[in-house]
Amino acid sequence: MQKWEYATVPLIVHATKQILDQWGEDGWELVQVLVMPEGNLVAYLKRAKG
Repeated sequence: MQKWEYATVPLIVHATKQILDQWGEDGWELVQVLVMPEGNLVAYLKRAKG
């Protein structure tokens, strides 16, 4: 059975693409982006363990 690890990453609006590209290069897959009540963006990512 596949095991996953997860990360929660705050996003800066003017650098969203660069931040997500860097995490993607490290093997992370974007699962969802949420807008928090304060207006901040938070990305939820996952990648296979091992």
